[in-house]
Amino acid sequence: MSSPAVEVDNLTKIFRLSLRRDYLVAVQNLSFTVGEGEIYGLIGPNGSGKSTTMKVILGLMKPTRGTTSIFGLDSRDVRSRHRVGFLPENPYFYKHLSGRETLYFYGKLCGLKKRDLKARSAELLALVDLEDAADRRLSGYSKGMLQRIGLAQAIIQRPQLVILDEPTAGVDPSGSRKIRDLILKLKEDRVAVILCSHLLEQVQEVCDRVAIMQEGKMLKEGALDELIAVEDEVELVMKNLPPGLQSQIENLVRDDPDAQLVRSGHPRTTLERLFLSETEKGQQGEGKAS
Repeated sequence: MSSPAVEVDNLTKIFRLSLRRDYLVAVQNLSFTVGEGEIYGLIGPNGSGKSTTMKVILGLMKPTRGTTSIFGLDSRDVRSRHRVGFLPENPYFYKHLSGRETLYFYGKLCGLKKRDLKARSAELLALVDLEDAADRRLSGYSKGMLQRIGLAQAIIQRPQLVILDEPTAGVDPSGSRKIRDLILKLKEDRVAVILCSHLLEQVQEVCDRVAIMQEGKMLKEGALDELIAVEDEVELVMKNLPPGLQSQIENLVRDDPDAQLVRSGHPRTTLERLFLSETEKGQQGEGKAS
C-alpha cells in the first residue's frame, strides 16, 4: 500500500514572541491526510494557521510537536522535497528574464538536462497559454500571466505534490479560470494538490476534500459534497415542465403536514459564470464580425 501524498499527525507549532513567557499557538493538534491525485482545500480566515501548516509540510519550519510527511518521508528530510512543487502567494521573479528563460532557470535548479529542459519548457508554455509571450520579459507580464508562469515553474520537474498558496489572488476572472483548469489538469495526471485560497467558489469548484481552520485548530474536515449538503432538504431540478405540473407538485408538498416548500423558481448561476459566459460570447461575436 502506497503512502499518502501528505500526512499531518497532531501538528502543533508554537512561536515565542519575546524574551518573556509570551507565546503564540499558531497550529494546535492538527491532523489530516492528502491522497494521491487528490485536490485538498485548506481554508480559513487570516491568522488561522494555514501558512504555518504549509511551511511545516514543506520543511521550511520545524514543528513544536507532531509530525508531517510527504510520501512517507519526514518533511525535515530534504529528500521529501524532490517530489514537491510550490507556488507561494507572492512569488519573486527576476523581471529581466523572459518566460522561457525563467523556466530554463528553474529547470536547471531542479537538475533537468538541457535537451529535456527545452522540450519541457515548450510543453509548459503551451499548457499555461503563454506561447505567444514566451520571449517577453516578465516585467511586461500581467498579474495573471505571472501567476501562470509561476505555476509552470512549480511543476517544471513533474512533481507528484503541488502546494498552491492563493494562486489566483489579484487575477481577473478569465485568468482565474485558466489557472483552475490547470489545477484540474494536475488532478488528471494523478498529481496531489494542496490549495490554500480565500476564494471559496474556486475551492468548491476544484477540491475533493476541504479542511476549515480557525485560530490554529481544525473546525471541520471531509469530502466537499458531504460538507456542503443540507441534510434536511432535497433539491429537484427539472426542465421543460408541461403547463400545470409545477403547481401539482407544489400542491402535493403543501398537502403533506410534515413537508415544507422552502422555495421555487428558476435556478441561478453565479456572477462569475455569467461574466465569463457573456465576455466569451462577445469575443466570439467580434471574431465573426472581423
